[in-house]
Amino acid sequence: MLWVGSKLSGGGPRKLKRRDEAAKVEPRSKALGRRPRSKTIDGSMPLPDTGSAPSAPAKPTESRRWLKPRVPSEQLYRLAPARRPRTRLGMLTPGDRVRNVIRAWWVWLAGALVLEGFGRHISSLIAGALSFLLYHTSAGSHPAVYALEPSFDTESPEFTTTMAGATGMPVVEGNRVALYDNGDQFYPAMLQEIESARMSITMEQYIFWHGRVGRRFAEAFAQKARSGIPVKLLLDAIGSSTLGSDIFKILEAGGCQLAWFRPIKWYTLHRANRRDHRKSLIVDGQVAFTGGAGIADHWLGAAENPDQWRDSQIRVEGPSVAWQQAGFAQNWLVTTGEILHGHEFFPEPLPAGDVAVQTILSSPSFGAGAAGTMYMIALPCAKRYIYIANPYFIPDSRVVDMLARACLRGVTVKLMLAGKYNDTWWARQNSLRHYGKLLEAGVEIYEYQPTMLHQKTMIVDGVWATVGTANFDNRSFSLNEETNICFHDGALIAQLRAVFFADLARCERIQLSQWKKRGARQRAMEMLASLIENQV
Repeated sequence: MLWVGSKLSGGGPRKLKRRDEAAKVEPRSKALGRRPRSKTIDGSMPLPDTGSAPSAPAKPTESRRWLKPRVPSEQLYRLAPARRPRTRLGMLTPGDRVRNVIRAWWVWLAGALVLEGFGRHISSLIAGALSFLLYHTSAGSHPAVYALEPSFDTESPEFTTTMAGATGMPVVEGNRVALYDNGDQFYPAMLQEIESARMSITMEQYIFWHGRVGRRFAEAFAQKARSGIPVKLLLDAIGSSTLGSDIFKILEAGGCQLAWFRPIKWYTLHRANRRDHRKSLIVDGQVAFTGGAGIADHWLGAAENPDQWRDSQIRVEGPSVAWQQAGFAQNWLVTTGEILHGHEFFPEPLPAGDVAVQTILSSPSFGAGAAGTMYMIALPCAKRYIYIANPYFIPDSRVVDMLARACLRGVTVKLMLAGKYNDTWWARQNSLRHYGKLLEAGVEIYEYQPTMLHQKTMIVDGVWATVGTANFDNRSFSLNEETNICFHDGALIAQLRAVFFADLARCERIQLSQWKKRGARQRAMEMLASLIENQV
């Protein structure tokens, strides 16, 4: 056995010789901690010698191997399957490496210690504070690094099973789905569902602000709560921090239950960077809304001027609503300690239509964000076209590679992004910085002109589409709680495609020559913003 063990571990003849010598010096019985037993001439076992003191047992030589801190390096890959060469996505540029060093908390900590050693106490304190901040806000990234090279497209059953298996989210049959554009359409539909609630209302919301819309929804929630229907609202403590005392009092007087997701405390800084970006309204556990819109006045109207944001919501009725409710229930449990239960929240799933729906619940708690996995599976499977509408498009080098590879395959890639009307300066600058690589690869980029574009939709080959809350950035891929609805329904995708091209008519196409002419000041702002590109 010693020979076999050393052969498998790759020890070689030298290790084998040492083990043989050790075996000669230390018999097996001694190695096991027992005194060697001898037989009498007639073969019987002798009586124990009680007159002599027992010898101390020798320390086991192999029983403590489990205490070793790691697997020996020579055993890591010796029996593993041979790895075929794979293409790695998103090779880092020198600029990326410099930014990674600047964002590394340990670099600033080392600097603080050096400065302290030279007596620069104030500078050391500043560097230490930066190290502390970076340590608690350092953003990871989606773990996928190898190019997916599927032999199937979005029309294949393999795409559906792969998407379900890789994200952990099943495809659920028997749903009715409707699409709504802008606040003039989706707010009345949402309020109508609230007013018709019979068993429960739950809402998981990133943005719930004071104003006309916020007050109207608060009054609707309070009215149902007064009638005895449980109303539970989970709001992000940063996104909804401007809720206002008036709305809070309305909810409190009506008997609504409100919980804040991860409020900022000094002792919770390690998790403060992970936010709840979902926007789900669930009524009776049977009807759910989600999409890009929160509860605020700037979503009112029909996107006719800069004060009216352009956005889309999706309504789902049927068995798949249970997954959105499950997402709410998990975060409600983490926040409040209460387990949702009963048919009020989880009714028996009954079919309501003929649309198969996959609900993507993305969370950093699951390790790999399912929203990022969804995008990274769908993009390589495209054969004809990819249409993306997203306000915050900050692709890392892996996504840029995926889109460039799609163009090389002959796929038409159209990106419709927020233009000059953008609520986040940092996101706008980071998005502009990546235009050059995308345009050179053949990607078509369009900027929406009338107002802030805020919907998050993607259509692949006219076969598969998704609508939801996830942006095309590292925060949605790795840090935020997100929800997206995916489907293969031809009629819905045709409607979504018509909306995309109607919006495209109100866009300005960006040309590579135009992008290259931007001035030094603009380039400097982009470089500054790039320092926190993984946070916006």
